[in-house]
Amino acid sequence: MSARSGHDLTRQQARRVAVHAQLLTARRPTDVLEVVRHLGFLQVDLTRVVAHHADLALWTRLGAGYAPDDLEALVGDGAVVELQGMLRPSEDVALFRADMESWPGEPPLAAWQEDLRDWVAANDGCRRDILALLRSEGPTAARDLPDTCEVPWRSTGWTNDKNVMKLLECMEARGEVAVASREGRERHWDLAERVHPGEPAVPAEVAHRTLAERRLRALGIARPRALEAWHERYDVRDTGEPARVEGVRGLWRVDPELLDHAFEARTAILSPLDRLVFDRKRMTDLFEFDYQLEMYKPAAARRWGYWAMPVLDGDELVGKVDATAERDAGVLVVDAVHEDGDWSAARRRRVAAELDALAGWLGLEVVRP
Repeated sequence: MSARSGHDLTRQQARRVAVHAQLLTARRPTDVLEVVRHLGFLQVDLTRVVAHHADLALWTRLGAGYAPDDLEALVGDGAVVELQGMLRPSEDVALFRADMESWPGEPPLAAWQEDLRDWVAANDGCRRDILALLRSEGPTAARDLPDTCEVPWRSTGWTNDKNVMKLLECMEARGEVAVASREGRERHWDLAERVHPGEPAVPAEVAHRTLAERRLRALGIARPRALEAWHERYDVRDTGEPARVEGVRGLWRVDPELLDHAFEARTAILSPLDRLVFDRKRMTDLFEFDYQLEMYKPAAARRWGYWAMPVLDGDELVGKVDATAERDAGVLVVDAVHEDGDWSAARRRRVAAELDALAGWLGLEVVRP
């Protein structure tokens, strides 16, 4: 394709765009808040086999200069807020206000949206009770909020009868309540007006376009209509410029600003939830990497391990590291390093050095089998 009609990329070029966009080259960023702003969000996941996902994702980008207290400080002073399971820059809340105001969505509504709307309406008394208690008491755990729901929440999964939790999540999506803090795994809720900044809503069309542009900036290259997961609603649409990737069917959108950057390689050990690998279809198309998170599989069915971490070496995903942080013992136990293909001695040294760096950041010593 011509520059006007789009770009013809090799897989390697496409991979390098993706790696560069995710701040995983040798030119490391230095500012935690700027990294969060660039990435757009960090998923809240409290699994701590090695480290919490958000902390591991930030360490992978920033290196030894990052400490979990840095993120906690940003959350504590309101620069970063938790919104529907994602840590986001607080100024971005304005981009979601229009969606909050139109909750559960613009008509025509899907059947599940109508059901959700009707369930919240049927429990309006409980909703008002929660708002009144939060207004008088301030941040409160869900277990300490009144369950006066008249219609119980029903599901076929683990949320069955979790009335207050589901109502709070709906109220969060409506912009009425927000997560004020966490104590361990427990969220403490407050009125959204006391947690979120007060900027007015950005009009929906402008907000959605902005979120699409930011998504492409963070990913570098993406399918126009592909989404990473249910919680990331804004595909990249027609942002950036069209591209084809050699050996991969279909069209992509690419951030043209990343096409001419010199690529400076480094090695990184990624969280299983890292955005470079979270969209498994994109990961397979661009990196030809065989991987899935196996924590929900029976132990006997796992190939790589409960929390096996993908290994990035330059512009290639080359293997998985199965490791566990045993903090009481002061060690990072490396149960296995799964090598995809033939590793050179130099690659093994780079991965070993990165494991040593990870252990050093955790304040642990590496124990290898």
